[in-house]
Amino acid sequence: MVHTLFGFVALYTAVFILLTGVGLLGTFLSLRMSIEGFSEQVTGVVMSGYYVGTILGGFYCHRVVCRVGHIRAFATFAAVCTASVMAHGLFVSPVSWGGLRLLTGIAVTGLYMVVESWLNAGADRSNRGRIISVYMVVSFLGLGVGQFLLNAAEVNGPHLFLITGILLALCLVPVSTTHSVQPQVPKILNFNLLALWRTAPMGMFGCLTAGLINGAFYTLGPVFGHRIGLTVPGISLFMGATVLSGLILQWPVGLLSDRFDRNIVMAGLGLAVAAISLAITLLMRESFSLLLTLTILYGGVAFTLYPVAVAHTHDFFPPDDIVAVSSALILSFGVGASLGPPAAAMMMKFFGPSGLYVFIALSGSIFGGIVAVYRRRRPERLEAEYPVSFVAMRTSSPAVTVLDPRSEPQPATESSSVSDTCT
Repeated sequence: MVHTLFGFVALYTAVFILLTGVGLLGTFLSLRMSIEGFSEQVTGVVMSGYYVGTILGGFYCHRVVCRVGHIRAFATFAAVCTASVMAHGLFVSPVSWGGLRLLTGIAVTGLYMVVESWLNAGADRSNRGRIISVYMVVSFLGLGVGQFLLNAAEVNGPHLFLITGILLALCLVPVSTTHSVQPQVPKILNFNLLALWRTAPMGMFGCLTAGLINGAFYTLGPVFGHRIGLTVPGISLFMGATVLSGLILQWPVGLLSDRFDRNIVMAGLGLAVAAISLAITLLMRESFSLLLTLTILYGGVAFTLYPVAVAHTHDFFPPDDIVAVSSALILSFGVGASLGPPAAAMMMKFFGPSGLYVFIALSGSIFGGIVAVYRRRRPERLEAEYPVSFVAMRTSSPAVTVLDPRSEPQPATESSSVSDTCT
């Protein structure tokens, strides 16, 4: 197993560098727009362009990988992403930044797709769980470290754009110099959203809700910090602690969801998110240490909702459908993440900075209440036909669903080729 993980060092290194840059860029742009005087509504719409790009990238990026192979595709997406970041520094305009966020989302999804399909090529049923676990840890660490790089330069200047661009360019180095053989690209299967909704509506609703609250937080969290008077180091610590806390409760919540009804766990998570969010709205100005404690609790709970919803949905589908179902759930998350920032921004217009957590509290409480009512009224739908174990997951691209250790390995044939799997 150590030898297998060692073979992925180049990819893990590329992921860490990439997500450090992505984490820095998202927080920096949001804070910069707040400092420049843009309204929360404008900031929410502009920043949500990234999530719209991830949706589009999920449909089209695999075609690029199919045509030119993994390494060339990675270089292409990294170049586009770097150029997009640099272009941000040329214009301070909501319209141009919105278009660039869309382009960045597409390119980053392509980068995820290359890395994840490459990881899957070297995984089998005996080691997939550990491979995806390391991938999760590296991803969260990269996103978390990126928050602290906000202190590396003045937010008003161009240097943070340059630092982000450098990171995105450097993520090319491990992939371009690896000796690993390029793998085949996993087929992105079609899925029926109506059939998914009819079979496991609460799982799909859970992914949508996770997108709403996580998209809103990532986009407007820095704006919230700026509006309540936090310094740049304070905002950096606030965002970094929340992101890194996403790993704290993954295992204990996963254990609960494997032992008890996942509907109960999802309802509990939704209500817990609501309660913590309300506590933040009431106590956010008491002390920074209290705010930091609450946001760590928030991150630990909020970032577990998506993997529990994914596990719940897979309980009702056979292993052969895991890739298609997970792709649909990623799409559901992306839709929620696209809608969450503008909606939360509207709440901030009426309630001030606390409007962000008012929106999150409403989303969590509505979800928790609906799941509780659904469970009581539809007990016949609660018996899982294909029970699976919880797997901590971070949404990225449909390619990661093939890496899911709950899925069955796809048989390979000698006559298969990249073009055979790229349809």
